Amino acid sequence: MKKKRNLYLCFIIIAIAAYFCLVTLLYCSESADSNATIQTFGDALWYSLVTLTTVGYGDLIPVTPLGHLVGMIFLLSSAGIMVTLLGGVVSFVTSEGLPLLMLSLQRRRNWYYFADCGVESDTLAANIYKEEPDALIIYGERRGSHEEIPNYPCLYLSVSPDRIVAKKKNTGTKCRIFLMKENDISVNSRAVNLHELPVEVYARTTNGHDKLSGNIHFFHSYKCCARQYWRSKPLCLHENTIVLIGFGNYGRNLLEQAILANIISIEQHVAYHIFGDAGDFLKIHYRLDQLFAMDRVSETGDSLIFHGESWAENHSLLERAHRIIICDDDEQKGWSIFWTLNNYYKISGRIDLRSSRKTPGVSFFGTNEDIYTSQQIIRTELNKAAVTINEIFRRSVSYPTLAWDELDDLHRQSKIAAADHLLMKTRILLEDETITELTAHAVKKAYEKYCATRKMEAAREKYRKLDHMRWLRFYVYYNWSYGSARNDIKREHPMLCPYEELSPERKLERDAAWELMGSIYPSLDP
Repeated sequence: MKKKRNLYLCFIIIAIAAYFCLVTLLYCSESADSNATIQTFGDALWYSLVTLTTVGYGDLIPVTPLGHLVGMIFLLSSAGIMVTLLGGVVSFVTSEGLPLLMLSLQRRRNWYYFADCGVESDTLAANIYKEEPDALIIYGERRGSHEEIPNYPCLYLSVSPDRIVAKKKNTGTKCRIFLMKENDISVNSRAVNLHELPVEVYARTTNGHDKLSGNIHFFHSYKCCARQYWRSKPLCLHENTIVLIGFGNYGRNLLEQAILANIISIEQHVAYHIFGDAGDFLKIHYRLDQLFAMDRVSETGDSLIFHGESWAENHSLLERAHRIIICDDDEQKGWSIFWTLNNYYKISGRIDLRSSRKTPGVSFFGTNEDIYTSQQIIRTELNKAAVTINEIFRRSVSYPTLAWDELDDLHRQSKIAAADHLLMKTRILLEDETITELTAHAVKKAYEKYCATRKMEAAREKYRKLDHMRWLRFYVYYNWSYGSARNDIKREHPMLCPYEELSPERKLERDAAWELMGSIYPSLDP
């Protein structure tokens, strides 16, 4: 590429030098003749430009034989030059030249580069533009003729991410790259060397950690769906029987989020009935029986009941369930189950259906508009809260602890899970089950309630027990067990025990997640 660029540069220099030599030759030959109209170098330059552009005013003409020869060269060259110039302009406009120029003029705006023009990319781009009207949306491929024109301004550039980043030149604030197809980072040639670029990269995946290297973040659309579901439709105190129909990618993540976030009372006893193939899930999470009653309903704690038979056979269970979640990976199959339940069963509880489209009269979840948002993918507020929890925790203990950047993925996820529970903590403190969004007003009120009640021993113990329950669930879900000393290799921890057996200092650590409210509400939108 560099040799080719140098060749073009040499050609341009030779062409310019030849042009000025001809103009000089024309000037010298014509100025020596007193009858010539071309008497100055400026006249010669003007004549050459008028001739080469085929305008031909006729105000200046060569009269000497040498002048005629030079004029003939200009005349013969004019057609080639015009075709070349016209081709260059057309190529500049129709290729990447004009969009790249427009990029150069907008370096101070935030850039969001999408490697493809799929439905998921379009949805996230539209949500970003809605939140940030000054954002510059860039697609890394040309728009197909079958695609609709987006309702937001964007550029289509069939260029690699590194070229886009080079154009940014570290000017302005943000440049983010998104790979929205599942596991695209492992097969897309444009994903090569992304870890070397000075930008944040977000790659959709079906497995793996949330973080690969310093600038590459993975996100799971199924996890995003599960998080959005339990945030928009949180568990209520009266709900003790939950049925999940379908245990594919969506079902597993919905249950995972329920295990990690649905802690609302120290007396709760919620029974989750799961219909679907759970063999691999149970093999992987083989320590769940430490905290949950397995395949039986408990009156003192939460239960996980995995059904091998068809959901259609359990008439009494479906009829008494407080909530039925239809989350089959096959959306059409889910709709079929939904209509069957409505037509043939006496359902007393609510039915929530995973659907990619909004349907009036149906309690749905999991639309693209809800999943592919900046808060779900980039998770700025959630990650900020997790970092703050870690800092509060470090200040609350006397022994050395790691800063956020030093934590491994598991322990980062532990802090993120704690931050994810903030909505439930707000609902608990305010005793208001209608709250589905974290707002500055609600979190501030909840924190004030916490400060006013934590001085009472009973309330303080309840808050700490609740967060210890949440903490225990996270580590048991990831197959940790009790050990007299912490051992990350063996996955053992001395705090994996009943709350009553914790030391006073260990109990104090449970305050960090509640104290976070006082630090985070000023940053939330009013």
